[in-house]
Amino acid sequence: MALTEAVRISSDGIGGMSKTTVKDVSTEPEPESAEIAPRREGGSRAFALMLMITGAAGLLAAWVITIDKFKILEAKVEGKTFTPGCSFNPVVSCGSVMESKQAAVFGFPNPMLGLVCYGIVICVGVSLLARARFPRWYWLTFNAGCLFGVGFCAWLMFQSLYRINALCLWCSLAWVATIIMFWYVTSFNIRKGFLPAPNWLKSFFGEFTWVMPVLHIGIIGMLVLTRWWDFWTS
Repeated sequence: MALTEAVRISSDGIGGMSKTTVKDVSTEPEPESAEIAPRREGGSRAFALMLMITGAAGLLAAWVITIDKFKILEAKVEGKTFTPGCSFNPVVSCGSVMESKQAAVFGFPNPMLGLVCYGIVICVGVSLLARARFPRWYWLTFNAGCLFGVGFCAWLMFQSLYRINALCLWCSLAWVATIIMFWYVTSFNIRKGFLPAPNWLKSFFGEFTWVMPVLHIGIIGMLVLTRWWDFWTS
């Protein structure tokens, strides 16, 4: 606040001076406290690279399967037969999987969905590499997408092993990529407090996140091994 000093000479001519202090009280209102912005979190460089690599692996698998699917359809129109390059035997037979009804469960080839979803994963990874930070709702939405992806892959695994009775190597690559990204994104949200979890679980994911995808992929591998045990050992 401003301080004004008034000097007045007394009328008796002595020259005595008296000092008067005037306080200028500001009438401006106090600034309102700023609203607390929602907490934003960014990932580490390793986390960003993991998303980019797994997203690229899934995108590659979806791209190859889509191209082979088109070639199969074109061959049918011409009255011919096209055999994908990853069809090696009756068990490892990508063509059998691609021509099944489960390969177009939403009314269009499943890999077309992968082209979009894995592309989004790569974009998130690149954004984190550029030090982007996202709020809680963004991370939970991303986690929900990964949950849908790993759930859809689990359904496809069951269909492939016990209904179609054939295995697609490119599909297997997409499964592995999706499993890894799901567990690491879930671990991130738990450690950052975006997903409620007890302290022991936060500590576990802080040190041993790698255990969950390794265990998950190991179980899938054992199912594949036991499903066609006679074929592998013959």
